[in-house]
Amino acid sequence: MNDQSQSKTQTLLRELPSVDRLLNTAMAVDMMLAYGRSLTVESLRHSLDTARSAILSGEARYAPMNAVLVDEARLWLEQFLAPTLQPVINGTGVIVHTNLGRAPLSQAARQAIDEATKGYSTLEYDLASGQRGSRTVHAEQLLTRLTEAEAGLVVNNNAAAVLLMLTTLCQGKEVIISRGQLVEIGGGFRIPDVMAQSGAKLVEVGTTNRTHLRDYAKAITENTAALLVAHHSNYKIIGFTSEPTLAELAQLAHEHNLLLLYDQGSGALLDSSPYGLEPEPTVLDGLAAGADVVAFSGDKLLGGPQAGVLVGRQELITRLKRHPLARAVRADKLCLAGLSATLTHYLTENALTEIPIWRMITRPVAEIGEEADTWAARLQERGIRAEVVVGRSTVGGGSLPGTSLPSRVVAVQHNDLEHLAARLRQEKIPVIGRIQDGRFLIDPRTVLPEQVEILLQSLVNCAAE
Repeated sequence: MNDQSQSKTQTLLRELPSVDRLLNTAMAVDMMLAYGRSLTVESLRHSLDTARSAILSGEARYAPMNAVLVDEARLWLEQFLAPTLQPVINGTGVIVHTNLGRAPLSQAARQAIDEATKGYSTLEYDLASGQRGSRTVHAEQLLTRLTEAEAGLVVNNNAAAVLLMLTTLCQGKEVIISRGQLVEIGGGFRIPDVMAQSGAKLVEVGTTNRTHLRDYAKAITENTAALLVAHHSNYKIIGFTSEPTLAELAQLAHEHNLLLLYDQGSGALLDSSPYGLEPEPTVLDGLAAGADVVAFSGDKLLGGPQAGVLVGRQELITRLKRHPLARAVRADKLCLAGLSATLTHYLTENALTEIPIWRMITRPVAEIGEEADTWAARLQERGIRAEVVVGRSTVGGGSLPGTSLPSRVVAVQHNDLEHLAARLRQEKIPVIGRIQDGRFLIDPRTVLPEQVEILLQSLVNCAAE
């Protein structure tokens, strides 16, 4: 840098205002009212540091005006404070999309959660006695009525449910499981790791594709506590396969005074086969077959909030409730409120119309096609190259692997599909679709009704070339 350039740089640096001077501007005063003094000062310092770096690198020919510095500080602060957890429009056709929050809640469930947040509640208070109560009673009556189990317990997710079940009932003992069920699900959750953490000793029997009842029988010892079955909820073994039924395993376990523990996983309470999907074993099926405790998720095919649910024999569920680990994995009032409202839909026989994922699963393809035609026509009117093509929707969420539902999707053509997808993700309410066969696809099945107009406007904003 020559002397003239160095002199110019020093002049520009001196022209930069102080933080105090910027704080006295009207815009900064408004920022302090909205965000407080501390964060406002931090954002102004960041803005000044950025301007100073630009001057020193030779990128800036002029010192920015005060208004520009304050505006940049405001933008930085807005980005810093913007929530990382935000709503999106799911146009992927994956109904229970784990990365997008799994099951959207029904209006009744959302209202129940809202009511639980407004003030105090009877979370652990018994109105009849005026004494401390237990949060474990919430949702239990609904669970036992729906599943015909003797007792139930809600924890914060199904991984916690399985961990609590094994820790309480099998710690220091052997648990027999088929090699074909040593599953890993999303996020690295592995059945063997959970069993090790619980203190139970894993005993593998059979092979990946074939396990016989005699394999379980031969593995039983004096130190065996239970047989464990993990439902194939997120994978499928096809070809030369076999494994005992739950009823057969229950009979074997009970003949040896052992427990049959069942990780059902998906939380299905309804038969999925009438709606074009493969049959999914339900929680009721597991209990009817003789399982002593069944564990499942609340936010998969049950359609409720994130939760782990345990149902089964009274004496066993009571032991789970009393274990010290139960406090560490207990559900909060928001979960219990939303889950109770969701379970009520099943009891009142309106789950298919009120629970969003079941509304999506059961929606007729003809109705989806009509909506897709309307969307495509409206986009075409705005100059967007769009058409309706045949597509497939999936259940997702580690449920019903390899099965899908026929759908009709809106296919948008664009010169730069990756750029289009990126722009849609930057919308105020991001739009998530999928790129396939040289087109950007949106499946109406997974778009909530209240999001349609926002979706179409976003496509117009971002797809115009």
